[in-house]
Amino acid sequence: MNSDLITLISAARQKVLNTIMLVEASLSRITPYDVNQNYTPEEMEPYDAMSGRFIRAIEVSLKFFRTYERYLFVESSDTIRDLLNRMATVDLITSTQLWVAMRDVRNRIVHDYLPKDIKQIYDSIQNQFGNELKQLQSKLIDLSID
Repeated sequence: MNSDLITLISAARQKVLNTIMLVEASLSRITPYDVNQNYTPEEMEPYDAMSGRFIRAIEVSLKFFRTYERYLFVESSDTIRDLLNRMATVDLITSTQLWVAMRDVRNRIVHDYLPKDIKQIYDSIQNQFGNELKQLQSKLIDLSID
């Protein structure tokens, strides 16, 4: 196998692991978002940090998936959905639908939403999306690339 591709995969995997570690650090320090609380800018900082780290984790993961796909299949998918289907097939992610939802939330974070919408976004990151990233982290730690 091309040693340059293996080097790229290893570097991309490490970036994913590093970004997930930052998401986990954010998740360990925040409480569920309260729609009835009027947060100060300082009180919003942990949520903003979590959101930014989540966005980066999704981006870096998708880049890793592209590189890993080339390694496994010697070609690239035409769509993100096809890429995610392949990653689900090789058991790197739980489901394509979940990752499409994660990517959708990543896109929605940059827009201003009503407090109940923000709560839904934060709750998703704190629960199912955070859990999915932890599972990916575990799989990447165990991933053998020769």
